[in-house]
Amino acid sequence: MPEEEPRESKLKQIGRSIKEFLYGMAGHDMTRFALKTRGSMEHLFILITMGDLLGIPILPPYYSLRLLPYVVPQISTWKRRMLRERDLTDALA
Repeated sequence: MPEEEPRESKLKQIGRSIKEFLYGMAGHDMTRFALKTRGSMEHLFILITMGDLLGIPILPPYYSLRLLPYVVPQISTWKRRMLRERDLTDALA
């Protein structure tokens, strides 16, 4: 009896490892795409609401000021991303 118990636990561990490996292979690309899409949507939202920081007034300042507390943590990275020079290799990544 004691020999069967470690063998079963090893088989369960191997099965779980295979399951996690296959899930990681199938879900990695979807996760990267979802994160990339989320980042693009966040930057677009900040551009629409805080575009006047770059000289692109899209929304009236009243609505921008109402949304300002939610956007403040992301403004520095957003400015860096919007003002960064881009080339062809950036579109491929």
